[in-house]
Amino acid sequence: MTKPPKVFTAEEGIAMETHLTHHPTEPILISYTVAKHRSPKSCWVVLYGNVYDVTEFLPSHPAGDKIILQLAGRDATTEYDPIHPPGTLEENLKPEAKLGIIDDASLAKLHQKESEARARATGSAMGTTTHTTSAQQSEKAAPPPLHTLLNLDEIEAAAKTQVSKKCWSYYFSAADDLYTKTHNTRAFRDILLRPRVFIDCTKADTSTTLLGHKVGTPLYVSPAALARLAHPDGEAGIAKGISSFGAMQLVSNNASMTPEQIVAEAIPGAVFGWQLYVQTTRSKSEAMLARINKLRDHFKCIVLTLDAPHPGKREHDEKSNLEAAGEFVESASNAKTDAEKKPGGGGVGQQLFWGTAADLTWETTLPWLSKHTDLPIVLKGIQTHEDAYLAAQYARKHPGTVKAIILSNHGGRALDTAPPAVHTLLEIRKYCPEVFGAVEVWIDGGVKRGTDVVKALCLGAKAVGVGRAALWGLGAGGWQGVERTFDILQQEIITCMKLLGAKTVNDLGPRFINTRKVERDIFDGDAGLDKNGLWTSRAKL
Repeated sequence: MTKPPKVFTAEEGIAMETHLTHHPTEPILISYTVAKHRSPKSCWVVLYGNVYDVTEFLPSHPAGDKIILQLAGRDATTEYDPIHPPGTLEENLKPEAKLGIIDDASLAKLHQKESEARARATGSAMGTTTHTTSAQQSEKAAPPPLHTLLNLDEIEAAAKTQVSKKCWSYYFSAADDLYTKTHNTRAFRDILLRPRVFIDCTKADTSTTLLGHKVGTPLYVSPAALARLAHPDGEAGIAKGISSFGAMQLVSNNASMTPEQIVAEAIPGAVFGWQLYVQTTRSKSEAMLARINKLRDHFKCIVLTLDAPHPGKREHDEKSNLEAAGEFVESASNAKTDAEKKPGGGGVGQQLFWGTAADLTWETTLPWLSKHTDLPIVLKGIQTHEDAYLAAQYARKHPGTVKAIILSNHGGRALDTAPPAVHTLLEIRKYCPEVFGAVEVWIDGGVKRGTDVVKALCLGAKAVGVGRAALWGLGAGGWQGVERTFDILQQEIITCMKLLGAKTVNDLGPRFINTRKVERDIFDGDAGLDKNGLWTSRAKL
């Protein structure tokens, strides 16, 4: 029989010996000191009370080795758990990488040493001596009662007091000067409403259909990564929070829970979509698609993300990563050529993007995707009327494949000064309105009010997504915070519809809005379209 691994001690400077058995007949004698194994040549970490030797895994870590080496010789559970779905360890480490367990007393001493090291580093950086304890560092002000939060800005402010600096920086960050992130919201403000009177506004029905599935509201959750950074409820908490509204949830490819976990307690009829970042190693994407195909009772579409083939420069996220590095150690990546280096820095966003394919094309990617799923395809990240037209052409040429497009600039997180989705929506109406008859048009980015949702619907959008709003709701109060976020937006949508004189979402149209101010800023060149077909003559760009 296999002997159980004996207990590790984490006390620095004390070498202990223990017999471990990786094979039923082969006991191995190991001499170790957990806290000393923190180099590229010998890297150990503690996760969930277990000690792992991750030295061999360093070169293949998707985010580079630096991020692991920052945690080497330490208990990395707090940093690891919120961003890795269950099963990640088993998928990436050999069984023998698990060396044993660490006893509670030694783990407590390890935590104390880490806390003291952080305090010394903070005091040194500030030129002062600090005596802040880890308990004091973790103290948080009690969040305000959710019912007292009346808008999304207040939800975000409440969340900021509850989540970590790393979490806030990742969620808040956007590309370069945050111009597009800000402009996304401002563009909605520049559209004015035109309410009608003498209309019975006793009721307002927000229900609609998306890809043929009935939903209670056109408001949906855009793909939002790493939800457990904000709260342990995670993506499943988002699903629970929006369930009473009958809203759709598009789950991030970089979710912090498995797709099976997220839908495990979903209510009957709940509609989900799975976001896909195509990986350079296509087999990884194909394996995930196979999993989603088995969950088709819940997942109703594949959302192919196109607006971020390369990570944007998100300075808040990068700065947070640099500040968190603290006791930086030598990285094996430093010895590699530039072409071989992995991010390992640059913030959470750049780390997540490692391995994402940048070679997607109309001619190759969609046929490949259609071979691995027959679920409807939604193209996310359309930012010009030309690409919207090409998507519509493809949908006509290949029925049953592309069913919807999402006008999106990745929440302003990819290319700064890219156009707001509202601009692209107006471009489509101006240059190729036939797109609306070929595919459903959804949008996201910058939505802060229910009036923003209604304005987009008036311009022809079928659905309107929020991403950060759901994450801030989680941060402010777990799944109940998400519920409060959607309650605020849903009530604002209903109020707007009633005051406009629209009884259903189908009643909404361009005569309810004045877009003159925004129209001055949209693209005003030649249409650049060739109506003869997608492959014979593509858009003249």
